[in-house]
Amino acid sequence: MDTYKKGLRVASYNIRKTKGLDRKRDPLRIVQVLNGLDADVIALQEADLRLGARPSAIARSVIETETDFEIVPVARNAVSLGWHGNAILVRKGIKAGKVTHIDLPGLEPRGAVRVDLPAFSFVAAHLGLMRRHRVRQLHAIAKACDGADRVIVAGDFNEWSPRKGLEALGDFAVHAPGHSFHAARPIAALDRIAMSKGLEMRDAGVVQEGLARHASDHLPIWVDVV
Repeated sequence: MDTYKKGLRVASYNIRKTKGLDRKRDPLRIVQVLNGLDADVIALQEADLRLGARPSAIARSVIETETDFEIVPVARNAVSLGWHGNAILVRKGIKAGKVTHIDLPGLEPRGAVRVDLPAFSFVAAHLGLMRRHRVRQLHAIAKACDGADRVIVAGDFNEWSPRKGLEALGDFAVHAPGHSFHAARPIAALDRIAMSKGLEMRDAGVVQEGLARHASDHLPIWVDVV
């Protein structure tokens, strides 16, 4: 609990399968952005390719050797980094507990992943493109976390409105640190971090400098939590 009392930095980043605005796939560029976040827990979206067995867009060996993060075992095969493209990284030394896969309703195949960490449960999600589906998906996430003392949900919510469509998270404080999409001209706060009672935001932001401006079509967001 000492770490919890000092605070943690939580981040979320849709890495677009490492495809940058220059249309080139550059995993090392994404890794440099991740290292610059100074985060303790990161939710990644679009962490795996879409074809075949959905191999990871960033090799596990690269994360292991080039970052200070460990990969939470949410994948259901040996080649993916995540599940439905959702991956979770934790800083080395943070113990990851039980992993839960959350099926999300909707026309598109979607899912979220939850991991129990020492201070809270963390959910990584990438919601659908249609609001009526997103509403149902958030209800499914809230139900999957029912009974947990502290929960953080992070990811690409795909919601353009600052208020509508988030009713299922009524007991959560939903934070949109700033415009995170499109990286070339940020006009929408699609990426959010929601926190249940018992957690407090101290600071938040969007990374708009350096490689983050070109590494993906989304910009990474972060929140400092106590």
